[in-house]
Amino acid sequence: MPEDHWDWPFFEDEHRKLAAALHDWAADHLNHGTSTDVDARCRRLVRALGDAGWLRHTVAGTEFGGNRDQIDTRALCLAREILAERNALADFAFAMQGLGSGAISLAGSDEQKRRYLPRVAAGTAIAAFALSETEAGSDAAALSCAARADGDGYIIDGEKTWISNGGIADFYVVFARTGEAEGARGISAFIVDADTPGLHIAERIDLIAPHPLARLRFDGCRVPATQRIGAAGAGFSIAMRTLDIFRTSVAAAALGFARSAMAEALTRATSRRMFGGVLADFQLTRAELAQMATTIDSTALLTYRAAWQRDQGRSVTREAAMAKMAATEGAQQVIDAAVQMWGALGVVSDQPVERLYRDIRALRIYEGATEVQQLIIAREVLRGATS
Repeated sequence: MPEDHWDWPFFEDEHRKLAAALHDWAADHLNHGTSTDVDARCRRLVRALGDAGWLRHTVAGTEFGGNRDQIDTRALCLAREILAERNALADFAFAMQGLGSGAISLAGSDEQKRRYLPRVAAGTAIAAFALSETEAGSDAAALSCAARADGDGYIIDGEKTWISNGGIADFYVVFARTGEAEGARGISAFIVDADTPGLHIAERIDLIAPHPLARLRFDGCRVPATQRIGAAGAGFSIAMRTLDIFRTSVAAAALGFARSAMAEALTRATSRRMFGGVLADFQLTRAELAQMATTIDSTALLTYRAAWQRDQGRSVTREAAMAKMAATEGAQQVIDAAVQMWGALGVVSDQPVERLYRDIRALRIYEGATEVQQLIIAREVLRGATS
């Protein structure tokens, strides 16, 4: 982030100190690595982030290992922007510790918080968020994985898919239909430890930007009632509240990718010699750089506006959707322009801009695809027009 951005009114001194310290740490500890064992790399990153204290920002409650009593959205966003600019898998590892344990931070019992959150913050336990299913992605309330009451517990049957950290997580927060009412009001949330009988990793899923991902299958998976998070039937609300916290941070990660691409584009534009000059001498190149810079600044403003508003206790349904849509779509455009400037080298495997091109694509889909954000924004705008 350029130094003049620190003067923005969104930030407090503690945010500036956090960003400066994490920037230095990332420069010293993170690189893209050459290991093809993504699971092992992810485990190492989680532990390193925990050892350094950065994961404290992903959980709530100082008595449970958190940095604050409530999750600070601006701290989350700053961390994701800085990590994403340096290393996409580090950003993933950081974000999933928060998303995977977010339901426990928001609605877990004190006993659940004591058992899980300190380990998440320390990086000694890996968390996962299991909401999506084959026929329940954008329409998450349509999920069919079921949990039926059985004595002093529940038996879970069904499948979950597109589960980040699937296969390496130590526990999963699973959303299943318990039938208290139709639709979204009949879903509950459960903590399922990875070694629980009846929980199977049915399939590992490979992506263009590799990170741990899996399809889960539950066959008579029994969990005690004490593993339910919050009230029966409150699971969908808990899931949406969790996503509300972390959706803005997706915009921040996209912003980090865009800043990395901009740096690569500037390097290329000022060093690539052609026709007696350099690429940056051409008006077409300058126009593209101007558009890239404007896209980055505008999405940064949207992102940190939403983060600041949430930290003030305000509803950010519209603002978070705007930030997520604008930042992810804008980053795709910035990265594509950087690839174009790099020419043939831009599509060589594992070159920085080629890697960014793969890294950004999923962000336009997960935690609410761009089209879903458009529907949310339109709904909020129309609600304001008719109220």
